[in-house]
Amino acid sequence: MSEILGRIRAHIGDLSAYPPGKPISELERELGVSGVIKLGSNESPLGPSPRAIQAVAESIGELHRYPDGSCFHLRAAVSKQLGVAPENLLFGAGSDEILEILAKVFLNPGDEVAYFWPSFAMYPIVAAGMGGKVRPVELRSPFALDPESLCDAIGPNTKLVFIANPNNPTGTSLGQAELEVLLQRVPQDVVLVLDEAYIEYMRRDDRPRTLEAVSMYPNLVVMRTFSKIYGLAALRVGYAVADAELIHCLERARHPFNVNSLAQAAAEAAIEDQEHVQAARELTLQGLKQLETGFDALGLRYIPSDANFVLVDVEEDGPALDRRLQGRGVIARSLAAFGLRHYLRVTAGLPEENARFLEALRQELGGS
Repeated sequence: MSEILGRIRAHIGDLSAYPPGKPISELERELGVSGVIKLGSNESPLGPSPRAIQAVAESIGELHRYPDGSCFHLRAAVSKQLGVAPENLLFGAGSDEILEILAKVFLNPGDEVAYFWPSFAMYPIVAAGMGGKVRPVELRSPFALDPESLCDAIGPNTKLVFIANPNNPTGTSLGQAELEVLLQRVPQDVVLVLDEAYIEYMRRDDRPRTLEAVSMYPNLVVMRTFSKIYGLAALRVGYAVADAELIHCLERARHPFNVNSLAQAAAEAAIEDQEHVQAARELTLQGLKQLETGFDALGLRYIPSDANFVLVDVEEDGPALDRRLQGRGVIARSLAAFGLRHYLRVTAGLPEENARFLEALRQELGGS
């Protein structure tokens, strides 16, 4: 086996796997308990639209058929909802696949990818997986995304710029003015990828008008997902909006039948149920306020968030505190892997879940 391992491409051997959040079932097996709550993976506490669940149920009988490789009906639904042309859309098995397609199409060994850090862990993974070099740009205190510093990092070998907006794991964001800086400064031969997985939660008034910009900037790619506010994380559906000619090139690198039939049916129904989306947003914003009020009461500093989670400074070793919280049946997310050892990221859950987390946190921090 050692001979085979010696054949692995060097940049693959150097990769670290993406660290997923711990599933509820795994922690319950470890502890021999039930009733664990999970606030560590930025999932929707409201779950999917009932219409999405019904669409999945109605599609199960067709599992012997290959899915529609063009995502025709889902494409039409997303096109209508966003007001973009069908030919401006690319669909993937989650946003991760869209990132991998972009890396496959644009990166040769030695090409560079610039991105803010800390941010989504898949950015350096997909870059290094193609033999690319990474250029992380540290966030400005307190975790602000500075477009000027990111643009300054772009060099002659930069092919891709990845920006999560709102950013994960900090919840900080860019507005319209910052978007305009990026559009003006990023060279036209560099692909600017705006990952808007959390855009529906954004609380700021000057939400960037990225979809409008796609028609004017052929190097702009806007990514979105059905995993967050739509509550379809298990089905893996993401999509990109970009210039039609660029989409055509990306389609060449896409695997056939990459979005399964159940996922397509659920996503189509989900995007048509905007009342459910609004309910999920309102529940999340209420949850954020509940968490922020709780952190204020505990005297903990947190970062105001435009996503569905809060980054909180627990003022002690985060991994150790995370393990103690798990012992109480509460899953949050330690961020030591991002260099934020004293921080936890907490997803806004149901009111009773938020209350349980805050009480467990109070007790572990020595509250009376």
